[in-house]
Amino acid sequence: MDNEKELPQRKPTRLRDFDYSSTGAYFITICTENRRQILSQIVGVDVPDDPKNVVLLPCGKIADKYINQLSEFYDNIKVDRYVIMPNHIHIIVFVLENGASRTSPPTRQHSVISRFVSTFKRFVNKECGKNIWQRYFNDHIIRNRDDYEEHIRYIHENPMRWYYDELYAEE
Repeated sequence: MDNEKELPQRKPTRLRDFDYSSTGAYFITICTENRRQILSQIVGVDVPDDPKNVVLLPCGKIADKYINQLSEFYDNIKVDRYVIMPNHIHIIVFVLENGASRTSPPTRQHSVISRFVSTFKRFVNKECGKNIWQRYFNDHIIRNRDDYEEHIRYIHENPMRWYYDELYAEE
């Protein structure tokens, strides 16, 4: 019997033939390596639907600083909403004008979203003094107003649902 676990095959999460540099709204999730809870703490009374507060830890404060600075650094990106959870960050960003890459066809690796995330991770890692992020990030193309409002609600309610979150991990 083979003692090594076989890793599950990753399913492609990209929309086929979609230009990931095109104008629009994107919901991004960036997780810490090994789901380490080093960004924030969720505090508050454990009562259903009771507001919870996000208290940023040192690396979370650094992440918060760069989320706000990067939207100033990129002319064609605007950070709309975000939440810094203990082991992940959710961000809604708008690409305001086409940020198409020089490659053809456009790929996720060369998109303005990928450059934004890569730059963000690099700046945070440098100031934290180590790599704190997992290699990949997740993104979702926001398709319409209802989808946008659903993701805003998700960001707003995420701290209240922390202990039920799929990214929740006991330390």
